[in-house]
Amino acid sequence: MKVVLGSTGIISAKNGFGALPIQRVEKDRAIKILRKAFDGGINFYDTARFYTDSEEKLGTAFKSLRGSVTIASKTMAQTKEDFWADLETSLKNLETDYLDIYQFHNPAYCPEPGDEAGLYDAMLEAKRKGMIRHIGISNHRLDVAEKAVESGLYETLQFPLSYLSSPEEIMLAEKCAEKNMGFIAMKAMAGGLINNAAAAFSFLSLFPNVLPIWGIQRESELEQFLDCEKNRPIYDTTTIEFIEQEKSELSSNFCRGCGYCMPCPVDIEINNCARMSLLIRRSPSASQLTPAAREKMKKIEDCIHCGECSSKCPYGLDTPSLLEANYEDYKNIVNGKTTVDVEPA
Repeated sequence: MKVVLGSTGIISAKNGFGALPIQRVEKDRAIKILRKAFDGGINFYDTARFYTDSEEKLGTAFKSLRGSVTIASKTMAQTKEDFWADLETSLKNLETDYLDIYQFHNPAYCPEPGDEAGLYDAMLEAKRKGMIRHIGISNHRLDVAEKAVESGLYETLQFPLSYLSSPEEIMLAEKCAEKNMGFIAMKAMAGGLINNAAAAFSFLSLFPNVLPIWGIQRESELEQFLDCEKNRPIYDTTTIEFIEQEKSELSSNFCRGCGYCMPCPVDIEINNCARMSLLIRRSPSASQLTPAAREKMKKIEDCIHCGECSSKCPYGLDTPSLLEANYEDYKNIVNGKTTVDVEPA
């Protein structure tokens, strides 16, 4: 199964590799996973300047295979100067002289030609110089994403899409198809809350223009998606019923773990703590109950209700309330009032 990313003409396997998680993996192991992904048919790799050493690991893994892989990266630059610095660093880390797609990384607005920051103009210049081949944008805000699609300025949009997405988010993917704009689906496993790879894959297979990028840091995770490509799961009545049950259990009031609420003034690890209750029930692990994990959850007691996290949440969540609810449920699990079966860490 192949995906054509809109007007870019880039052809990819339906499986893309989201390289945020490999920043957490020791370098030799990360390279092994990346090369195994390539050997399994994955040719699209998405990273970002913000993902610590992710770019360096990709560069080492694929420096001898550059013409056989598509590499996308991102910049969170706010000025032209930082844009060029980010681009030069990314090219150096990735051991290449061009990026297939360069994306603005979750900007609060849609950069346009001639605006005060000059970021889009810098993108155009980088494209003219051959340093990048296609211009994209990544976002978590529906209004910004919609403006990017309507603007006609971008060749690709990267946006969260999974079977838990709202109708408006699903329509965004359909609008991209109408505009011949590539759609790169991040958070296809809803930040770890979805634990059925076959159901996730079969749902996204309904969208011929959508390229899912799976966040992978373990070989076992990679193998699930490679198996989906070989033995394509069917979107049948059983799968539909399963997804409807999942949606009813999770509803829309859950933290996706994107981390844009961070940093917290009192150092609460919001992007994990605000969804711990769901994680521990859906994918329980002993690591979630270690002394270190308990200390992280206990930090919720220090919340000063400043509202910064809620104001920065692209999904409009009442984050302090989510933190409190997750902490209460977590304490019940730790104290044995609620029982869950955990896997070894």
